[in-house]
Amino acid sequence: MGMAEPDATFHTADMVRALIDEERAWPRYETLYGELVVTPSPRIPHQEIAGELFGELRAYLQRERIGKAFTAPADISWGRTDVLVQPDVFVVPIDDARAARAADDWAVIRHLLLAVEILSPSTARRDRFAKRRLYQQQGVPLYWVLDADDRSAAVWTPEAELPQVERERLVWHPAGASTSFTVALAALYDA
Repeated sequence: MGMAEPDATFHTADMVRALIDEERAWPRYETLYGELVVTPSPRIPHQEIAGELFGELRAYLQRERIGKAFTAPADISWGRTDVLVQPDVFVVPIDDARAARAADDWAVIRHLLLAVEILSPSTARRDRFAKRRLYQQQGVPLYWVLDADDRSAAVWTPEAELPQVERERLVWHPAGASTSFTVALAALYDA
């Protein structure tokens, strides 16, 4: 019995949005440089970490008013036809968030202030390499890759060739904010 042939279709962001509109739920559909990526529902620890981080970011942004925090599912594409990603947690500038809400369309979002991916067995390689390169190319000021198994976080900036590995806390001081956002990794991983 032979192996199934891989799908050789070049997937565009619009094609993936059509899948999302049809399904309206998990699995999560993304496209990275034309390759369709389908991931299953995240595991419970993943969702606990995402929820805890989102809550902390939301409270911070209610004080600072420089952006809005969101969680996946969401379709971020920067207007490209060959890329559509769904960061686990992300922050967009307040004006982009307002414009997207008014249009009721994720495609309006063109800037991320922070992108966060939480490693899962099915996404670790993609999060560490393909998405990291994409976020760097798009000039996302800060990209965090959270690894609950290692109890660490890789911190990437657009110009970084190697990540800064954090084991205690994450700190983010976005432009326009009067104070830094700080979260202990133990608070996320022990949620």
